[in-house]
Amino acid sequence: MSSGRTWTTAAAVAVLAALLAPGPGDRAAPRASAAPAAAVHDNCPPPRPRRPPPPVQAIAKPRWVPGVLITEYYPAPERWFDGRLVRAPGLPGRYRVDWLYSARGLAMQGHGIGRDGRWYRFAGPYSLTWRDERGRFTLPCRQAPGFWSQGRPKWIGPTWLNARAELTYPRPRGGWSNGPAVRRIPAEQRPSFGTGPSLPIRYWRNVAVDPRLIPRGSAVFVPAYCGTPSRGWFTAGDTGGAILGRHIDVYRAPPAKAWDSRVLRGAKIYVVPPGYERPAGLRCARR
Repeated sequence: MSSGRTWTTAAAVAVLAALLAPGPGDRAAPRASAAPAAAVHDNCPPPRPRRPPPPVQAIAKPRWVPGVLITEYYPAPERWFDGRLVRAPGLPGRYRVDWLYSARGLAMQGHGIGRDGRWYRFAGPYSLTWRDERGRFTLPCRQAPGFWSQGRPKWIGPTWLNARAELTYPRPRGGWSNGPAVRRIPAEQRPSFGTGPSLPIRYWRNVAVDPRLIPRGSAVFVPAYCGTPSRGWFTAGDTGGAILGRHIDVYRAPPAKAWDSRVLRGAKIYVVPPGYERPAGLRCARR
């Protein structure tokens, strides 16, 4: 759901979005603006012992790889959101405000599909700082991965607060998601958006990998995905900061149920590095 998008690629979002919302989601990695950084970081928990990425050795010849974690990611569809239609810098027309600015939308996921079926993406600036459910700046804790200085990020860009000083956003026909707004906080910088996908990858054809283990461009056979259009064969075309070691992230079409996704542990895959042919006998069983 990689990778956000200011994590190197879409794949990183699969793990980040799991912390933010019920499902995958890639992916813009929040980066702190300079102004609030020093004060806000004072609220971070004590540092946890740092664990380096698991040691791996690049696969040089075709072979089976056991014990693999498989997750999924996909672009955020605007149809899953219910905010008021607003204009967005860099785009024609109007779009759901929560699709643009919430932690489930374009600003975090990096890219998505509009109600018109077209692709859209977050275009920065990447120095924008996220706000928590009470409108406070919140930053990822440098020494405690997975924690945020003021709680999980909820919104980026112009922010509305209700009478209880809680985040709310406008819905169609004058309604509000969490009570009427009594205060509007302007964005410290103006978010912008663009058209088109972030990466040239295709549903059910590409996976995100840790390139230290699986070289980019490798063919990857995933028996658990024999029922997909690729018949189990994928190309390692993406990477991400949250994809480490024996972990692949399958790029898929958005599910019928919002934020639904599949997670498999202990799976077995076959990796064919660039320069080798796929084994002729390795294919899904006919049904």
